[in-house]
Amino acid sequence: MTDLAATADRLRSMHVRGNPLVIINAWDVASAQRVVAAGCRVVATSSAAIAASMGLPDDASFPVPAMFETLGRIADAVEVPVSADLLDGYGLDSAELVDRLLASGVVGCNLEDSDHSRPGKMLDPVDAARRLRAVRVAATRAGVDIVINARVDTYLHRGPGATDDVLERGHRYLEAGADCVYPIRLRDPAVVGDLVEQLDAPINANPGGGATVPDLAAAGASRLSIGPMAFHSSLAALDRTAADLLTPTVAG
Repeated sequence: MTDLAATADRLRSMHVRGNPLVIINAWDVASAQRVVAAGCRVVATSSAAIAASMGLPDDASFPVPAMFETLGRIADAVEVPVSADLLDGYGLDSAELVDRLLASGVVGCNLEDSDHSRPGKMLDPVDAARRLRAVRVAATRAGVDIVINARVDTYLHRGPGATDDVLERGHRYLEAGADCVYPIRLRDPAVVGDLVEQLDAPINANPGGGATVPDLAAAGASRLSIGPMAFHSSLAALDRTAADLLTPTVAG
């Protein structure tokens, strides 16, 4: 636990405003080792990519043992901190969630506030904050203050004009013990700057849509991630390779 606690502290210290932790999300041992070799200081997973790689849905029905087995293999294969994308926690109570993370060698997690019992809806922010608080308390009791990246799904469900709700949820989640606020689909550097100023905390944004890593860094982001983008790019490369090899050629 001492080693895991130190690793969690190291992960937390990498969230620096204006010098963000850049993450290329992985889904298995091979992808994790590749991103580390490329220079990633952390391995963070994508639940969507892990689920798709197994032919399973990225929802609450995903088998919990399979997720933590995958996380354990990844953590065993790399020498950098590992953070796990865990949807809303797969229905696990806070103590079991923390125990499973630590047993897998994982020191951080994403937890989102979508309500998977009501597709397209979100949890009440008070309930989502209460869950985050319970995870923080369980982690402290376990002796490892895991890094909690609180995913806010407001832009996903309500569009880019919902910043007021993102701010309300962000404040609640930080007060509950989150280390970083992650409004998924946050790409506008101007909005990033506004959130950084008003929340005064690490913000996770998404490069893409014209927003570059330097743009988002200059806006004050502390963490940048791409979700399943690398996984989809890998499949696209496979499609191209297959097409090149399987397309009949016409003899000249």
